[in-house]
Amino acid sequence: MLVWMLREVMAARGVWTGAALARLLEDKSGYRLSPPSISALLNGQPKQMKADTLDALCTALDCTPGELWVHTPSIIKGA
Repeated sequence: MLVWMLREVMAARGVWTGAALARLLEDKSGYRLSPPSISALLNGQPKQMKADTLDALCTALDCTPGELWVHTPSIIKGA
């Protein structure tokens, strides 16, 4: 199972709001996301993501994809 850790990564860097994330994305990576897109990233685990978006998040937050997505092995019943 992959767990989306965007809020935790943001908090560790003192970024508390979607508006602050939007500014950071634009300032540090030149990438613009719409308010609904930022809201979706903040309020749920993405089912898919463009490589450009992931790159911009990592650049803006000075992190790696492994910090944004944490893998926990799934438990398989009967195994």
